[in-house]
Amino acid sequence: MSKPLAESHTYNVNLGPRSYDIHIEPGCLDRLGSAMAELFSSPTRCMIISNVTIAPLYLQRVRASLEHAGWQVSECILPDGERYKTMQSFEMIMDVLMQAKLSRNEPVIALGGGVVGDMSGFAASCYRRGIPFIQVPTTVLAQVDSSVGGKTAINHPHGKNMIGAFYQPKLVWIDPLVLHTLDIREVRAGIAEAIKYGLIRDAGLFEWMQNNLEAALNLDGDVLASMIHTSCRHKAEVVMADETEQGMRALLNLGHTFGHAIESMTHYNTFLHGEAVAMGTLMAARLSEQLAYAPAGTETRIRKCYEAADLPTSIPSFTADAWLDAMGHDKKNVGSRIRYILLREIGDAFLAEDVAPDAIKTLIQSYT
Repeated sequence: MSKPLAESHTYNVNLGPRSYDIHIEPGCLDRLGSAMAELFSSPTRCMIISNVTIAPLYLQRVRASLEHAGWQVSECILPDGERYKTMQSFEMIMDVLMQAKLSRNEPVIALGGGVVGDMSGFAASCYRRGIPFIQVPTTVLAQVDSSVGGKTAINHPHGKNMIGAFYQPKLVWIDPLVLHTLDIREVRAGIAEAIKYGLIRDAGLFEWMQNNLEAALNLDGDVLASMIHTSCRHKAEVVMADETEQGMRALLNLGHTFGHAIESMTHYNTFLHGEAVAMGTLMAARLSEQLAYAPAGTETRIRKCYEAADLPTSIPSFTADAWLDAMGHDKKNVGSRIRYILLREIGDAFLAEDVAPDAIKTLIQSYT
């Protein structure tokens, strides 16, 4: 039985007129309605966007909270999974929004993981040229990472998240208690994203994650609270410094260039996003060592951490041409140059734009 989570925390993401709060508190799911009533001038209509997995667990609680605060609620329920993060699902959301006739000041609420949050935010950015949206993340990955920062998108057969917009939420409302209904595989995948913050900018966090992995996997309340709070603080700091990823925010994509390629080449139906990122991070670490940026043993340290979390560490086998083609569609690229996030050491990541294709081919050959 896990221990109770720590007290509530609120972080402000200061982006001028696009500023918003990240509120983290156990049990806060049932107070969403009143929080939104305070945020907006008066309760009117809103729409909950969720999926077939999360809706049976939490939609009625959220609806009751909203209706108790005076909101009129409609809903849109999507299929579950990264493979449904498509134009077809986007059109489904738009159809429901059109039928509901929400006005420009009436919000949508993303109740779910990263896929629901990404698609809801992108739909909100497009409908009537932009309506408010609220993030209510229900997975570890979404609570520690994707719900914060305003990245919204859908996938395309040629690349992940290639169609989207930077569109900030009005509020991120995090109840860690909802994580107790997660499948353990989803927990592991989310923990991979928390480990990422340690690798890119906080060596102490990486060591703390290594020492507390078992407790995190068992959903220990105090460990979960620390992990979510610390990750959100890092994400908020980076987003405030570089909202639209012109520089340092790109570092948050450690492992994503390779990871997104893995997802694309396996048609989004083999690995969870966090699993693909973990494998991609191992590839980035090996490349960092191969190019003499990182000291020997860096990849091994990271691999041991992932193995302790029971994350996949065996890189799928594809041809070098397939890898380069998939990575060529990565949204971080500049012109024809593929940009990589590499490591000088654990806790110190940097952006590399001058990696030769031959070095990538050598890296890929090392896995065959």
